[in-house]
Amino acid sequence: MAVVRATPADPTPGMLPEAPGEGGDQRAMPPELGSNALAVLSGPTFMYSNPSGDVPPGSIGGLVHLDTRLISGWTLTVNGGELLMLRAETIDHYSAQYVLGNPELPDLPPNSLGLRRLRYVGDGFHERVELASFRPELVRVELRLAVAADFADLFEVKSVVRDRSAEIVRNHAADGSELCFSYQHGDFSAQTRVCCSIPADRIEGDELVWDLHLRPRQEWKVDLHVPLPSGMGVVEPVRGDIADVIHRRADDPLRRWTEERAVLRCDNQALERTVRQSRDDLSALRLDLEVKGQRIMLPGAGLPWFLTVFGRDTLITAYQTLVAGPALAKGALLALARLQGDRCDDFTDEEPGKILHEVRSGELTRTGAKPYGPYYGTADATQLWLILLSEYWRWTGDDETVQHLRDNALAALRWIDEYGDRDGDGYVEYATRSPEGLGNQCWRDSPDGVCFADGRIPVLPLATSDLQGYTYDAKLRLAELFDGPLDNPALALRLRDEAGTLHERFNRDFWIEDRGGYYAVALDGDKNQVDAKTSNMGHLLWSGIVPPERADAVVRQLMSPDMFSGWGIRTLSREENLYNALGYHLGTVWPHDNSIAVLGLARYGYRAEANRIGLAMFDAAEQFGHRLPEALSGYPRDRLLFAVPYPTACSPQAWAAGAPLALVRAMLGLDPQQGRLAVDPDIPAELGRVTADRLRAFGQEWGLEAVGTRGHVWLQPS
Repeated sequence: MAVVRATPADPTPGMLPEAPGEGGDQRAMPPELGSNALAVLSGPTFMYSNPSGDVPPGSIGGLVHLDTRLISGWTLTVNGGELLMLRAETIDHYSAQYVLGNPELPDLPPNSLGLRRLRYVGDGFHERVELASFRPELVRVELRLAVAADFADLFEVKSVVRDRSAEIVRNHAADGSELCFSYQHGDFSAQTRVCCSIPADRIEGDELVWDLHLRPRQEWKVDLHVPLPSGMGVVEPVRGDIADVIHRRADDPLRRWTEERAVLRCDNQALERTVRQSRDDLSALRLDLEVKGQRIMLPGAGLPWFLTVFGRDTLITAYQTLVAGPALAKGALLALARLQGDRCDDFTDEEPGKILHEVRSGELTRTGAKPYGPYYGTADATQLWLILLSEYWRWTGDDETVQHLRDNALAALRWIDEYGDRDGDGYVEYATRSPEGLGNQCWRDSPDGVCFADGRIPVLPLATSDLQGYTYDAKLRLAELFDGPLDNPALALRLRDEAGTLHERFNRDFWIEDRGGYYAVALDGDKNQVDAKTSNMGHLLWSGIVPPERADAVVRQLMSPDMFSGWGIRTLSREENLYNALGYHLGTVWPHDNSIAVLGLARYGYRAEANRIGLAMFDAAEQFGHRLPEALSGYPRDRLLFAVPYPTACSPQAWAAGAPLALVRAMLGLDPQQGRLAVDPDIPAELGRVTADRLRAFGQEWGLEAVGTRGHVWLQPS
C-alpha cells in the first residue's frame, strides 16, 4: 500500500483535526454584508455591519471582542420595515454615522422619518438612534431592535458556527431597560448586555420595542450601550457622549498618540495623504499590552480577523514603521520575547526559542480545541525577530534593551540551528506536527502557496527561499550585535562564518539557470527544487543573499510583464500553471511583499525599478481612499486601467499600512549610521519636494528635506 506523504495541502495525513482546519486563504470580510460594509474598531474589538448599520442574523458580521462574537444580530426596523441607507461613513476608525430613511409602509409614506445611527467602540460599544418626523400630523411609530448573541469563537465565524442556543441563558430586565445573554462552557464564560437609556415599552423575545407617537418635526433618541470586559490588547479607549465622540469633541487618547508621530509632507498630495492614512490605520490597529509591569504598544495584524498578536505580521510591520519611530518595534520585541517558546509541544508546534505565530483568546483556544494559546506554527518569525532586534538597535542605539533581550536572542539562534534545521542540511525547514497545524509556515501560508511551475504541490518538509534569506541576514545582524552591545566577538566571528557558508550553499542549491535564471521558491522534502517563479526573489534582495552578479537576472524577472502587473509584483508569475489573478498567493499583488522587494532593489542600487513599484503602489492607494488593502488582484494595469482588490482583503491591514512608510524610506535612502541619520534620495519627479519632521532616531528628533537626488537631515530642538 502506497504511503501518503505530507504536503501543505494535507500536512498531517491520517490525523483528523478536532475542528475545521484553518488555512491562510480565508474570508477576510463579511461578504453577506456587501462590498461597502462598514466596521468600527478599537484594539481587539470590532463591529462589522451592512451599510444601514444592521447585522442580519446568519451573516458573519457582528460585535467581536477578544475573539468572541458578543452580538451576532443587530437589526433596526420601523413599523416592520427595513430602513433605507442614504449615506454611511466611518468618521474615525472607532466611529461611524449612518443616515437613513423609511421605505413605503402602511400609513407611512417613504421618507416620512429621518433616522440617524451614531456608533463608536471605546469603553464599550455605543450606539445612538435618532428619529425625526417630517409628517404634518401625529405619527405612530414602532421602533424595534432585534438582537442576537451566539458567542461564537472567531474561528467559527470564519467557518461553521456551533449552535449554543440551548446553553445561552437570558435574563432580560422586566422594565425593558436591558437585554442580558450569558454563556458558560467549562472555564470559559461570556456575557452580552444591551443597556438602554430609555427603557423599551416591551421586550418580545430578544427584541426591544418602543411605541412612539411623534408630533410634527418632533425628534426622539435612545442610547444603547454594550459593556466590554477588559483583556489582552485593549487600548485606552475614547469615552464621552456619542455626539461628542462623532464630532471629535471628546478627549481621544489615540489622537494624542498619533500627534506625537513623525509627519511627512510632499508636493504630491496623494503621497502625503497615503502616508497620513497609514499612520491613522496603524494607530487603529495597535494593541495595548502589559509585559512584566511595562506598558507596551504593538500592531495587531488586521481587520476583521487578525486583531491580535502575531509573529510574522507584527514584526514586518514594526520593521516597516521604524522610520516613523521605535515604539511599535520595541513593543513587538518585548511582547514576543515574553511569549517565546520554551518547550516542545506537538499540538501547538512550540519549540524552545521559537517566536510565536498567533495568539487567540476565544473559547476554542481556551478549551483546548484550537492550539492558539499561543500557536507557534511559523518558520520565519524567529529570524524576523532577530532582524527587528538589530534594526531597532541601528535606529536607537538602545544597548540596554538589546542586552535585556540577550538570552532571547541566544535562544532564537539555537532554535534556528537545532529545531529550524530539521535534518542538519544547513537550511531551515518546516512541517507541522499538529492536527490543527498550518501546512505552509512561511508568509505564503495558504495550502497551495508554494507550488511547482507545473502546479504540483511539494512534499514536506519545505525549505523555502525566503527562510534562508532571513536566516542569512539574521546571523550577520546578530554578529554585529555580538561585536557591539552583546560583547561576544568569538560568537560574532562564528556567525559570520556560518552566514558565508549558507550564502555559498544557497546560491548553489536554489539557483535555476533555465528561463532566464532565477531562484527556486523552495526545496521540497526530497531536496528537489520547487521551480515556480515567485515574488520571494524580492525578499532575497532585501536579505542580501543574492550575489551582485545575479542581481540583474533577479531584477529582470521581478520587473518582467509576467511578474509586474503595473500595480506591483505578483506573488506568482503568469508563466506558472497555477497562476490566478485572484489566487491568494497565486498571482495577487501584496503591498507588504512589494515594500520588501523595493527595499531590496534599493539595497542593490536599482533605484529606478524601486521607484516604479513605489509610484504604482501610491497610485493604487489613491483608488482606495489612500489606504492600501491587504492584497490586490493580479490583473494587468494596462488592460483593466484601475486596481482591483483581492476579493476578501483585510482593510485596514497592518503590513499593508506599513508599506508606504517602507516605500518612502527606500525613495529617501534613509538609513541610520553610527548615531546619525544619513539620506541618499532618489525622489521621482512626480513627487516633487519631500520634507519630514519629528523623525525619531538615537533618542532625538530629526528633520529632513529632499528633492530629486539632493537631500539633507538635521537635528530638531527637543
